[in-house]
Amino acid sequence: MSVIKKEFKVEGMSCSHCERAIKNALNELNGVSNTDVDLSGKTVTVQYDIDLVADSDLVGAIEDAGYEVV
Repeated sequence: MSVIKKEFKVEGMSCSHCERAIKNALNELNGVSNTDVDLSGKTVTVQYDIDLVADSDLVGAIEDAGYEVV
């Protein structure tokens, strides 16, 4: 088990609905243990097990929720 924390810059977030949508999308992934969304900073910080989930899976989940990872 190799848990790390990574921050992503995300465009298109503006409200608590956006925050919930991103958290729900990421928390559905096996291996994600924590998510933190900073609307004003336009960042999403994810704590996850790199043995279970890849960065591309995280980016895909955010983008599938309707937001752009930059």
